[in-house]
Amino acid sequence: MALALNIGKCTLLGNYRENNEDAIDVKTFPDMTICLVADGMGGQAAGEVASKRAIEIVPRELKKYLSTAVSNEDSKTIIRRSIVQANEEIMTMASLDRELKNMGTTIVAAVWRKGSSIIYITGMGDSRAYLIRNKKIDQLTTDHSIAQALVEAKTISPAEAKTHRYRNVLWKYLGSAEVGEGPEVKIVPIQAGDRFLLCTDGLSGVVADEQLLDFILQHENVQECADGLGQLALDAGSKDNVSCMVIEVVEAK
Repeated sequence: MALALNIGKCTLLGNYRENNEDAIDVKTFPDMTICLVADGMGGQAAGEVASKRAIEIVPRELKKYLSTAVSNEDSKTIIRRSIVQANEEIMTMASLDRELKNMGTTIVAAVWRKGSSIIYITGMGDSRAYLIRNKKIDQLTTDHSIAQALVEAKTISPAEAKTHRYRNVLWKYLGSAEVGEGPEVKIVPIQAGDRFLLCTDGLSGVVADEQLLDFILQHENVQECADGLGQLALDAGSKDNVSCMVIEVVEAK
């Protein structure tokens, strides 16, 4: 059975910020679809520059190299390298321009090769990817925050991490030397009816996973769902920019 994707996307300035440092994009090529959500940081225009560059560089690299991949492992390596390349270019820009000195960005991406029954998911920072299937929600990415690192070291519990003072302090993001050889890339088998949510912490930081699940189950249209999730975050008191993308797997017509 051939599959296709329906995609809704939303990015909001929010009620507290003067500029939107988030960047989102869907790149559709003949052989692949790339969905990207990035949350810039660094103040003033720097965060905007970093997030915008990230969502430009990753598709550029994937368009160049992904069609040559013959195995899933090849594909994962090329996706990782695209993130590493974005990191190197962002770090170079920051080193050459004093005003961009502290810039960085998170990124979360879903990459689907046309005709495939799998999707690749990867992320850096604390923007997240979720899978909604069989009325359950699963977080597919791991936050690269200090609080999450403390959870993994068994110093604090996952419940404590949700309110920890370092929950928004990242130790790994695009624009940092810690990116190394790139992030983990997950292979997720897909089926008609699956939904994926890519979002910044402007949404996931204020709306609990169970609320995200309930809302997504109640809204069939992906664009209305994405717009509604953005508003849900603002109604919940989000003090950040809010960006999200809802990806629905359907049978191709």
